[in-house]
Amino acid sequence: MSMNSFGHLFRVTTWGESHGPALGCVVDGCPPGVPLAESDIQPWLDARRPGQSRFTTQRQEADRVEILSGTFEGVTTGTPIALQIRNTDQRSKDYGDIAAKFRPGHADITYHLKYGLRDYRGGGRSSARETAARVAAGGVARRVLAELVPGLAVRGALVQVGDRAIDRTAWDWEAVPRNPFWCPDAGAAEAWAGYLDGLRKSGNSVGAIVEVQAAGVPAGLGAPVYAKLDTEIAAALMSINAVKGVEIGAGFASAALTGSENADEIFMGDAGPRYSSNHAGGILGGISTGQDIVARFAVKPTSSILTPRRTVTTAGAETEIVTKGRHDPCVGIRAVPVGEAMLACVLLDQLLLDRGQTGSVRGRIG
Repeated sequence: MSMNSFGHLFRVTTWGESHGPALGCVVDGCPPGVPLAESDIQPWLDARRPGQSRFTTQRQEADRVEILSGTFEGVTTGTPIALQIRNTDQRSKDYGDIAAKFRPGHADITYHLKYGLRDYRGGGRSSARETAARVAAGGVARRVLAELVPGLAVRGALVQVGDRAIDRTAWDWEAVPRNPFWCPDAGAAEAWAGYLDGLRKSGNSVGAIVEVQAAGVPAGLGAPVYAKLDTEIAAALMSINAVKGVEIGAGFASAALTGSENADEIFMGDAGPRYSSNHAGGILGGISTGQDIVARFAVKPTSSILTPRRTVTTAGAETEIVTKGRHDPCVGIRAVPVGEAMLACVLLDQLLLDRGQTGSVRGRIG
């Protein structure tokens, strides 16, 4: 029974381990005739790549993607696209001392209980290194979306580190690439730097919240009941390593609103319906409204820390553990391009499903 794939028509299967020779993915269901080169995918991997600031793991990986199949003369053929990313900076010796110990907060103990063994070198498949393959697949999805829905844009930002949230009135997308946190609030980014420096030096870590948005999404994607667009998005984001919660639109905050506050009023505009607000996050009844898709996900603190923690060994003895090596003080920082990639994959998958069911025919208003 394989659980390494996601998607319906646009289907992605990832493979490889953190300390293996390589990792990658197979993308199946990509439409033929779409121009695709490694240069279309590489910028997204560069964004996720480790070692770019003192606030992320110092593991140095080039993360160069290779297209092994699925294209001919620069365009997709409609056959499976195999993507490979070689690992070049593994330090498996960093994990020798914990080969018989379970790291608290990690999947070590659950992998052992389920399979009877585990890859202790960085966590194997449970490592955040696996997300590089997702980002590569997201690069393919973005390229196809650019052909099918020109103007559709997927982007993300870090909106909270620990208990320190951004000032949403100061949101500026142009600020995002100008700081190492993907933060849309320049003032918050400056404050986070000092906060994370302190955590890093003390050998500790903290969690974060990432927001991903998609503008230019056609109305009508998704389906009622068991194939809701928000269900697919939530499942995709929840599958990212270290994610412990997902919300769409106003999310949990909607529980504190009244019905009159929460309902996004509808008016007629020159280009069709328009809405007074977007508490729904661009989705009603599991189907996109044409508004921006808005989702947020919570990333737990990095579990690999230098602060000693109590644990047990494979023999059942109680002991103490310190996880040495190169780790992110806030893994949520590099989760931003991963969240973008997963949202792009879901939207392309849903677009292809919609074309198959309805031929993209839409109900008319006015």
